[in-house]
Amino acid sequence: MPEGDTIYRSARALAKVLVGKHVTKFDTGYAQLAAVHDDRPLVGRLIEKVEARGKWLLIYLSGDLILVTHMLMSGSWHIYRTGEKWWMPKKAMRVLLEVDGWQAVAFNVPVAEFHTAASLARKSSVPKLGPDVLSEGYNADIGYAALKARAASHPEDEIANVLLNQRVIAGLGNVYKSEVCFAARVHPFRAMKTISDDEMRQMADVAQRYMKANVADGSGEGIVTYTGKRRTTHSTRREDRLWVYGRRGLECRRCGGVIEYRKQGTGARSTYWCPDCQPWVGDGVAVKGLDTPVRRVKMSC
Repeated sequence: MPEGDTIYRSARALAKVLVGKHVTKFDTGYAQLAAVHDDRPLVGRLIEKVEARGKWLLIYLSGDLILVTHMLMSGSWHIYRTGEKWWMPKKAMRVLLEVDGWQAVAFNVPVAEFHTAASLARKSSVPKLGPDVLSEGYNADIGYAALKARAASHPEDEIANVLLNQRVIAGLGNVYKSEVCFAARVHPFRAMKTISDDEMRQMADVAQRYMKANVADGSGEGIVTYTGKRRTTHSTRREDRLWVYGRRGLECRRCGGVIEYRKQGTGARSTYWCPDCQPWVGDGVAVKGLDTPVRRVKMSC
């Protein structure tokens, strides 16, 4: 699923083939984008910049026009040489930007909008984002300050939900939420009022280190970028790439305990943790999860 690292890599790859070139063709499956194109044609505009902000991807064109997209759960940007066969059907195309020699195609992107600089600041969600974990200006102190402020204003919020809140810190998604809590030995269902300053600093730091490890650039002058499975451990084996996420009922890699799982938040997002490494702190009974495997294999005699 697209998280901040995926969007960052997409923006970097798109920039390599689009920036500094003029649009030669534009197509879209969205009426509102087509209407803007009819009034303010994209063909001939210079693509000035491509950037990621949290989970948003922005493409800046000359003449004060910005294409803003959000992948949500299923969207993706692809890059093709002109004339190359697409990997997905045309009916899944939502946006097509063509420049000399290249096509950038957004498939199944549920959110796509055109903005000017003024309308982006006034009407969109982008300016309301918290500090972006992958931005040049982010550091652990900035992340800590954002978490500390949320703890003061919303002390009952559960920490894993806060890590997903893009208005607090931008870029983290469901996988990183569980992995960051594990790294800091913090139970994901703990209230913000129980999180210590040291734990907040650890999570702010680990969030950046984990995400940076997953956006390492490839070699060469082409559009090569990191495309492997998301990882937080140092292992290159696919089955060993994460500490807790997706490992319900399996042994903890750190202590040998059993990884638990539970849906969390208004979006019922999957959360994973080790109850031994991440002990409960706070009032009341500790939140428990399911520790049985998702699927059992029946063995024949």
